[in-house]
Amino acid sequence: MEDRRLFTREDPALEQRVHMIADEFRRGFGAVSEIDRPAVTIFGSARIGEAHAAYAAARETGRLFAEAGFAVVTGGGGGAMEAANRGAKEGDGLSVGFNIELPHEQRPNPYLDIELTFRHFYARKTMFVKAAEGFVIFPGGFGTLDELFESLTLIQTGKVLHFPVVLFDRAYWRPLLDWTREALLAQRMISPEDVALLLVTDDPAEAVQTVVDCYEKRCAHVVPASPLKEDAQ
Repeated sequence: MEDRRLFTREDPALEQRVHMIADEFRRGFGAVSEIDRPAVTIFGSARIGEAHAAYAAARETGRLFAEAGFAVVTGGGGGAMEAANRGAKEGDGLSVGFNIELPHEQRPNPYLDIELTFRHFYARKTMFVKAAEGFVIFPGGFGTLDELFESLTLIQTGKVLHFPVVLFDRAYWRPLLDWTREALLAQRMISPEDVALLLVTDDPAEAVQTVVDCYEKRCAHVVPASPLKEDAQ
């Protein structure tokens, strides 16, 4: 990909590339400004099909958010992203997709009211955060994990005001949460309050209510109860 040159030590078109990146941020901020209501960003794998349980759950979650007056923002692709956007449309809500150019084309799903395709992950991820009052994260791979840990780092370091980060599917996320407690926390790589940044659920209504309640209470500095205590039961 042409953009790989940005990460080389010598790039003869560096100045031009910097202008392109700045323009991409401007277009991203413009797209976010079109969202006329509170929004949630929903992440998850592009590799799941309509028959997968996570697809049905993401679709229901998107619908409930729309009915609660929230826009639904996703990465604009297939799988869990398509499901959440589809649910938002079914709930008569606003559906947003911030897509990304990849070597293997990721086509925008057909359920988008606002759509913008990015070349750079960092510009795209900035818009996910800027648009959102919370994140709901369905099972996914490296990209989903990247978005999860970036959001936690931003909250942990105070780069953004605290907002809810909800993991959907206890069984899928339990090994990661166990490792977080048994390795990171036990060895003091993180603090107990860092563990408490996550809520885990299997219920679309609970995921939605967590974000909606936080938004309505303006809970920018409120840390939710730790899900690990509940998981240990």
